[in-house]
Amino acid sequence: MHRNGPARDIDESRLSVTPPKEQAAGVTAVAVALKRSMEEMGVLRTARTLSRVNQVHGFDCPGCAWPEPTGHRRPAEFCENGAKAVAEEATLRTVTPEFFAAHSVADLADKSGYWLGQQGRLTHPMVLRPGDTHYSPIAWDDAYQLIADQLRALATPDEAVFYTSGRTSNETAFLYQLLIRSFGTNNLPDCSNMCHESSGTALSSSIGIGKGSVTIDDFQAADLIIVAGQNPGTNHPRMLSALAGAKAKGARIIAVNPLPETGLLGFRDPQTVKGFTSGVAIADDFLQIRLGGDMALFQALGRLLFEAEDRAPGTVVDREFVDAHCAGFAEYEKSVRSVDFATVLAATGLTRAELDHTAELFARSKKIIICWAMGLTQQAHGVATIEEATNLLLLRGMIGKPGAGVCPVRGHSNVQGDRTMGIWEKMPDAFLDALDAEFGITSPREHGFDTVEAIRAMRDGRAKVFLGMGGNFVSATPDTTVTEAALRGCDLTVQISTKLNRSHVVHGRTALILPTLGRTDEDLRDGVKQQVSVEDSMSMVHLSTGRLKPVSDQLRSEVAIVCELALAVFGAGHSVPWARFARDYDAIRDVISRVVPGCADYNAKVRQRGGFQLPHPPRDRREFHTATGKANFAINDLTWLPVPEDRLILQTLRSHDQYNTTIYGLDDRYRGVHGGRKVVLVHPDDIAAFGYTDGDLVDVVSEWTDGVERRVEGFRLVSYPTPRGNAAAYYPETNPLVPLDHVAARSNTPVSKAVTVRLEPSRS
Repeated sequence: MHRNGPARDIDESRLSVTPPKEQAAGVTAVAVALKRSMEEMGVLRTARTLSRVNQVHGFDCPGCAWPEPTGHRRPAEFCENGAKAVAEEATLRTVTPEFFAAHSVADLADKSGYWLGQQGRLTHPMVLRPGDTHYSPIAWDDAYQLIADQLRALATPDEAVFYTSGRTSNETAFLYQLLIRSFGTNNLPDCSNMCHESSGTALSSSIGIGKGSVTIDDFQAADLIIVAGQNPGTNHPRMLSALAGAKAKGARIIAVNPLPETGLLGFRDPQTVKGFTSGVAIADDFLQIRLGGDMALFQALGRLLFEAEDRAPGTVVDREFVDAHCAGFAEYEKSVRSVDFATVLAATGLTRAELDHTAELFARSKKIIICWAMGLTQQAHGVATIEEATNLLLLRGMIGKPGAGVCPVRGHSNVQGDRTMGIWEKMPDAFLDALDAEFGITSPREHGFDTVEAIRAMRDGRAKVFLGMGGNFVSATPDTTVTEAALRGCDLTVQISTKLNRSHVVHGRTALILPTLGRTDEDLRDGVKQQVSVEDSMSMVHLSTGRLKPVSDQLRSEVAIVCELALAVFGAGHSVPWARFARDYDAIRDVISRVVPGCADYNAKVRQRGGFQLPHPPRDRREFHTATGKANFAINDLTWLPVPEDRLILQTLRSHDQYNTTIYGLDDRYRGVHGGRKVVLVHPDDIAAFGYTDGDLVDVVSEWTDGVERRVEGFRLVSYPTPRGNAAAYYPETNPLVPLDHVAARSNTPVSKAVTVRLEPSRS
């Protein structure tokens, strides 16, 4: 048995703060990546594994969804945080039945998510029955039968919730939604609901498809790139290489963000000689916007572009594109011409000179890309904000043009592929019709629960079984107290996982942990090596092949788990050939080619070097599959976030030592936070105005219309160059502050970037 992770948990008294870094990556990133990798995997396993990350015949990084470059790939086609993600999964540490015998659930529940994750890979299926204090081993067949019995005992299939994490492969995602729809429900919440649902909603309305329209090569052709509400240096560091390449070819880059993010201010590429000695300033301009002010910025730019067109008719508005391909232009022009600049300045915190300069760049640039992430999507008006950004590109004719377009930067590897494969509670009838015709089933047509609705249903007793395909639902979702109570009210909770996490200790009356293979693991079925496929943030689909020997012979692939569970639920006579799919992934891809749009000849195309790109009508042909048959200019009332007196607007975010809910370590060196996580970043003038000093311990209390007090305790105040009235702190520690009903209009995405809070002296 391999050793477990560190016995000592986080000690916030060891937290220290230093000035933020001025440059990202470089030699330090290489050193940290290698150190973490060798601690988890050892020297030989590190060399064998990292050399295959994101390579043509290797495996897709289990971290972010940033695409690989076309053509030549560098020997180290990964970043520091990608190496951490691989080390976390390929660790030699293990969590065995002996571990669970030594640790009660109550004991584990007192540990942090960091400590739980550091213990290692799960090795055996485990069960916690009513009245038990410890998880105990269970045979796979018995586990499947337990789930099948619970599902069949439900009054309706809609009493079950089936969650999906973004790391699931295309093959697993397709089979998982097939199992769920065969069972009779569309309750398919997934991590998209919590991150880019606002992007999909806005883009579907504006251009007819909820995906970005650019390719990785477009970055090298662009002359203006906007990076809004996004921190590439931590969340998808390989994007910095693409931005540096764009700058080298003459592109201008504008960062729009409340926080000065190190990666956008200075980048040392560790795979170049120059990167070891000096860096490049990625952002030419930094617009330090107030939280929630992006919509005002984009509307103001719209007005300024029309005024520039007035001064030089025919030079700013792409009338040929607008007249041929767009609807709603006149209404949009009327709307934005009335935008009040005084309101815009109050909403954004920017100066009129900054607005004018940015508009001038928009007006004269010939190829423009707008990128964004959670800073835009996790706002109450996130959908409208993204529509306004898209309006600017439509105005300038920047859709379906090389070097230009919309670029929502997805976070989790294959979160976009999950949606393509049918993981959505609102899949269109055409997809369901094709699914039914292929398999002889009858898919339900009533829309199911998204993530927020699933929590409400479990809270209210309308859902009684929860099954999570990967991820860490408890730590990823808002309103932690409500979410944990909702899961504890279930009859059965099932977690299909690689590592121990908080969701294993917040459980229903009966709970199962089913250990699965990861991206790095070799997947043999009847002695034949299997491959899976994934889709990146720019619609490229490619194969991923793990090569490491699994840490336990009890691990099963996600594909096998879905198929074997389906056989237990439906029996061998079901119309879907589950047993065949379990042993031959090519057979899965054959049916994907007939059911999923754009996937014809899937098996052949995915084996091409670098894979293949899914069709995108606006990008490929300037076709817009909307209700009007054209790209739609959106009309939105200007919405922003005034800061109430003696309050702050809080955004939750990642540290540099984490990916989503997985905490790799306790240092956010770019922001100068070391050895702990319970900090709240506040402008020094706000700290003084509230009567505190830097380093004081405070409780953070959120305020919402329901009057419920939501509090987190013992956070250290850190003076930081945020906009006045804004604050930032790490999740999942601050997830308890995000009310379940505080969601974005139209997308139902939790609003984690706009939480009204007050600070109180710490009572802990």
